[in-house]
Amino acid sequence: MQRRDFLGSAGLGLAGLMLPFGRSVAAEALLEPADPALRKRLADTALAAAREGGAHYCDVRVGRYLRQSVLTREAQVRNIVNAESVGVGVRVLRDGAWGFAATSQTTVDAVAAATQQALAIAKANARAQTRKVELAPVRGVGEVRWATPVRKNALAVPIQDKVALLMAVNAAALKNGADFVQSNLFAINEQKYFASTDGSYIDQDVHRIWLPLTATAVDKASGKFRTRDGLSAPMGMGYEYLDADPAGKFALPGGLTGYGRSYDVMEDAAAAARHARAKLKAPSVKPGKYDLVIDPSNLFLTIHENVGHPLELDRVLGYEANYAGTSFATLDKREAGYKYGSERVNFVADKTRAGSLGAVGFDDEGVKTREWDLVRDGVLVDYQATRDEAHILGQKESHGCSYADSWSSVQFQRMPNVSLRPGKDKLSVAEMIKGVERGLYIHGRGSYSIDQQRYNAQFGGQLFFEIKNGAVAGMVEDAAYQIRTPEFWASCSAICDERDFRLGGSFFDGKGQPSQVSAVSHGAATARFDGVNVINTARAL
Repeated sequence: MQRRDFLGSAGLGLAGLMLPFGRSVAAEALLEPADPALRKRLADTALAAAREGGAHYCDVRVGRYLRQSVLTREAQVRNIVNAESVGVGVRVLRDGAWGFAATSQTTVDAVAAATQQALAIAKANARAQTRKVELAPVRGVGEVRWATPVRKNALAVPIQDKVALLMAVNAAALKNGADFVQSNLFAINEQKYFASTDGSYIDQDVHRIWLPLTATAVDKASGKFRTRDGLSAPMGMGYEYLDADPAGKFALPGGLTGYGRSYDVMEDAAAAARHARAKLKAPSVKPGKYDLVIDPSNLFLTIHENVGHPLELDRVLGYEANYAGTSFATLDKREAGYKYGSERVNFVADKTRAGSLGAVGFDDEGVKTREWDLVRDGVLVDYQATRDEAHILGQKESHGCSYADSWSSVQFQRMPNVSLRPGKDKLSVAEMIKGVERGLYIHGRGSYSIDQQRYNAQFGGQLFFEIKNGAVAGMVEDAAYQIRTPEFWASCSAICDERDFRLGGSFFDGKGQPSQVSAVSHGAATARFDGVNVINTARAL
């Protein structure tokens, strides 16, 4: 692989596919079933050893993590990866302190040894720990199973069919004006068997899929180039997401198309090429205050960075200060009824929404997943917590936010799906735009920058259209909007109704030391924000 190709792949988060103790396998091996009897035997071995060693709590995760990626550009296949990672992670609570150890050997002896190591680590941690871990209670659920409701397992689709699809995508982009095009397909399957001393044996089969693309157009006379990324979202679905079902499309003002539970990648690749070429001739935006009409394909990232992250309780408490950062949304603000946004702004957290990246039946502590409010009628009301954090909020139950990206990683608090509830009054995107005299209509995620407290931020996009006197006018370029989090959400003056609600998401969200990745969705309907500062990113200083 050439350096340029490597950097391009890394930009898509390919590092997230690098698995500890993982190995390359044939595509057919990804479909081989796990041995349920072995997994239970390994789990019982760990639980028994932990009890015998003095632990007052133990959980064990027997994990099989499968990854497949197909990377292409123009008429070339750059790489195909099929990877499998199998192993066992054991976490114990002894003397009020955590201990964790893991092994890639799926044998009774290896799991027993890992449990002893976890006990020893807990014992050592207890000597230095100033306050004992307080664990919110969880009632055991016995033997249960949960699976992502997929109609077509992406890993069962032949590689040649995937390559043929991506080649057709690239050809469509080139035919419609692109000079270069990249398209990639990622499919992930997490087979997780969780057991704990609470009495739970939870078998989960989790699937995710993503098909990102980028079309590039070049003005050969000037050397100027512009790109347009695909407008799909990574989803917690199977290969059926790529079926281009017309029912999954949203016809939007300006001749644009949004995508919901189905993606027409051929249509979007052609549009991406045309948009990239149009961007070469689009005028630069005039900086100043605009009323913004933001499509969910852009707004999801603002929700992720300026609502999801600052309301992670571990960030609020400073546990992530060294790497991910802290939060402006401190605990005293919740007690004071802090105004996070206008009264029409309601943020909800969940790990249950069908088709979302975060959807599971139980988190990695055996907590049944659910939905709860973070911001209600514009007021901050709650955070995201795990079993050992719930008591800090004065609550008796975990939110079910524990996740580890591998059997070898210790689980900790990760972001659930965080979404902006749609407006209560009937309102379409076209009706919203009719009410805007001078504004910008924004689609797709672009470059962004956020401070470590998630208070100040700047977001670009893929497409910017001027709104003049209630109608979508021409395309403009070089725009980015600047926000202070509470001021931005306070400027939210309208939200379209649930008919326009769509998911966006992050396939490789990084956090923790050592760093772990997770996948999370954010839903929204198109929303209006009044008087937001827009800068011209091409302006010379």
